[in-house]
This record gives sequence, C-alpha cells and structure tokens, in this order.
Amino acid sequence: MRELLASGRSLPEAYHHSLLLLEQYGEHTPCPDYNTTQKECSMTLYVEQPLAEPRISKLFIGGFMELEQYRQEMLDGILDFEIERGNWEYTYHARIAEQLPFIRRELRRNADSRRAVVDVRDWKHDSAEGNTNPACLQHLQFFIRGGALHCKVLFRSNDACEATFMNSYALICLQERLAAELGVSMGSFTLRANSFHCYEKDFGLLEGYCRRIRDAEEPDELCYFFEGDWQELMASAAVEIAEKVEALKNRP
Repeated sequence: MRELLASGRSLPEAYHHSLLLLEQYGEHTPCPDYNTTQKECSMTLYVEQPLAEPRISKLFIGGFMELEQYRQEMLDGILDFEIERGNWEYTYHARIAEQLPFIRRELRRNADSRRAVVDVRDWKHDSAEGNTNPACLQHLQFFIRGGALHCKVLFRSNDACEATFMNSYALICLQERLAAELGVSMGSFTLRANSFHCYEKDFGLLEGYCRRIRDAEEPDELCYFFEGDWQELMASAAVEIAEKVEALKNRP
C-alpha cells in the first residue's frame, strides 16, 4: 500500500491535501465485508496549528448541527446511554473517558513522558467472532514538548469523505480541552489512517471535492471561520441536540 503524507497549517488545509492525494494515488481494492470496492492508501494527516483559522472545511458530510452533535458525543458522551440499553456495544467517549485520568496524572508526573497512551481498541470485543462493528479508532497518544500538547491518533480504517474531517475536528477539541486542563498550549495534531479510503458509492463525491479544491482561487473559499461564525451556529444547535437526545432517552 502506498504511504502518503498530507500536511498543512490548519485542519482544512491538511484535510483537503489528503483528499487530493487519495484521488491521485489511491489504489482500487476490493472491500468484500461491504460488498463493494474502494480507493485506498495509507495516509498520515499532519496539522501544524489545529486551532488555526479558518478551522471548518466546507467539504464534509453534514453541517454545524451534525458537527456539534458529534463533538458532544466524543467529548461529553451524550449517547453513552445506548450502551446501558444494550443497543450499542461501545462509544469512543466511553472507551476514552475512563482512561483520561491516567493521561492527566502521567503528564503531570512527567511532562516529557512517552507513556500517555489511550487504547481505544478492546481486542476481546473487537476481535470477537461475528463482530461487524469493531472500532476504527485504535489509540491516541499525547506528548508535551516545548510547553505544548501534541496529539497523535491511529485509525485502522478511516473514511476520507464521510468521517475524516469530523473525526479530526472532535479529537482536536478533546486535545484542546486536555491542554487547558494541563495548563499548556496546543501543539500539533496528527492522524494516521492505515486504510484511508473512499467507497465506490462516494467516488463521485471525492471527485467533486477535489474539483472544487483545484478550482478554488483562494483556499479560504472552501472554509468557514469558527470564531465569530460557526462557533455561534454550533452553540445555537445545543438546545435542539439536547431535545433530540432526550427524545431518544424517552423512546420505548
């Protein structure tokens, strides 16, 4: 499998670069588990300044409502009740949150530590026979270097068009929260996907995204600013999201 590196100052810059690389160099491979084919490579996406503006890409599935709900799912566990009901086996939040106290203790104990690792993969569950939904996110590692918190995450599989931006955004929000708790600044964010792919049903979507990236006169045409723009929109979505979650909790 081809190894590719997409880097940028901001998250949208690195993300857009990764889409172009996948379209150009991705190899067509079978995906029998889902009865389809895919375009695939191994991708490392490096973001130098994760909070740099403009912070929001226009090239992802969903809008401010979906992005805010996913952020809350990842950071606050608003859908963890589905585990207790037996509807879901896990959430990323549930697996990550129980390990964060160790991360805080370890980085306070030794700011130069290389041990601040969160294991998201539960091998007993994710490798169980018949499991059709093993975790895509495998682990996170945090480093404090030069007074800044750096985050490196590993996905075994990452859907370039339908998941990568939202995954990255939410994980950067987690990194931002942890940096504030530790009293350090934000460092870089790195997402590694061993299988960075686009399913056949989304080939047209990938082509359309890449066409817009190439045709843009200025990179910022394909982005929204978070502060003063999407920050307010996402905050305004909180009430509707809370109502939707409450309705889910109250369903029969």
